[in-house]
Amino acid sequence: MDDHIFTLSDNVTRQAVSYRNRFGVELAGDLYLPADFDQSQRYPALIIGAPYGGVKEQGPGIYANELAQRGYVALAFDPSYNGDSAGTPRRVSSPEVFVEDFHAGVDFLGTHAGVDRDKIGIIGICGSGGFGLSAAQVDPRIKAVATVSLYDISRLHAEGFAGSLDEETRKANLAMMAEQRWEDFASGRPKLSPRGSPLQIDADTPAIGCEFGEFYSRPRGYHPNSTTQFTLSSAMAFMNFPMLDKLSWISPRPILLVMGEQAHSRYFSEDIYEAAAEPKELYVVPSANHVDLYDRTDVIPFDKLETFFGDALK
Repeated sequence: MDDHIFTLSDNVTRQAVSYRNRFGVELAGDLYLPADFDQSQRYPALIIGAPYGGVKEQGPGIYANELAQRGYVALAFDPSYNGDSAGTPRRVSSPEVFVEDFHAGVDFLGTHAGVDRDKIGIIGICGSGGFGLSAAQVDPRIKAVATVSLYDISRLHAEGFAGSLDEETRKANLAMMAEQRWEDFASGRPKLSPRGSPLQIDADTPAIGCEFGEFYSRPRGYHPNSTTQFTLSSAMAFMNFPMLDKLSWISPRPILLVMGEQAHSRYFSEDIYEAAAEPKELYVVPSANHVDLYDRTDVIPFDKLETFFGDALK
C-alpha cells in the first residue's frame, strides 16, 4: 500500500532501499530517480532529511519527488530508531546518531551506480537542517547544504524555545530525566515524551502547537509512523552536545538557509546565517510559516533550490 502523503510524478520512479550506518542500524529509505535514469551516466544526488519527528513519506518525499524531475537522484530516509528504520529501543533520538544517518546516506549514494559521488548535497527540513549542517562540518563529501525551516534541536533542548529555559527549570528537567532513566532501565520500556503535535486543537492550544497539529495530526500530513514523540531521556544528550559550533569548517562549500517570512522558527536560520562563514545565503519565502515549507508545493522555492544546487554541484 502506498502511504505517502503525495502523488508520485509520472516522471519519477521510486525504489525502497536499505543500508546501514556505522552503528549497524539498518536505515529504510526511498530512492527517487528521474524516469529516464541511465545508470551508465553520472547524476548529482541529494539526501533529504525529515523534520524532527517526521518520516520519509511526508515532506522529504515531496522534495525528492520534485527534484528527481529536475535531474537529481534523491534519497529520503527514516532516522535510526524511527519510522521503518531499525534500532531499539524505538523512538530514540540522538544528536550523534541522527547526524551519522546523513553520513550513511553519503556512503550509500556515493557507491550507487549512476551517482556522481563528487556531486552530493543535503536538504535538511526542520531538525534535519541542524543534523545536515552538523554532518557537513566534518564530512567534505557533502558539497552543499540547504536547510528549510531550520530547527537546532540541541539548542532548543538546552535553552528552550527562544531562550525561554531558565536555570532552575533546566535543573528540574535534568533531575526528572535522570530519575526517568532508572524507571526506563527497570521496566525496559523507555517513557515517551508528550506529542510534539497535539491531537486535539482548541482555543487554548498554543499557536505553535496549532501549526504542527494542523499538519501531523490532520489528513494534510498525517502518517502513522510520525507520532512526533521520542524517548523522554533522549533530550539529555541534546542538552549536553551542541551540534553547530564548527560551522566555519563548512566553508568554502555553500550554505542556503530557507525560511518562511512568518515562521516562528526563523531566529534559528537568522542566527546560523550570522555564525556561518561565506558562501552563505538566507532566502525568505514571503507569507510562509514554518510548516508551509514541509508540503506546500505552491510556496516551496524549488526553483531556488535547483539553482543553488545546480551552481554548487557543477
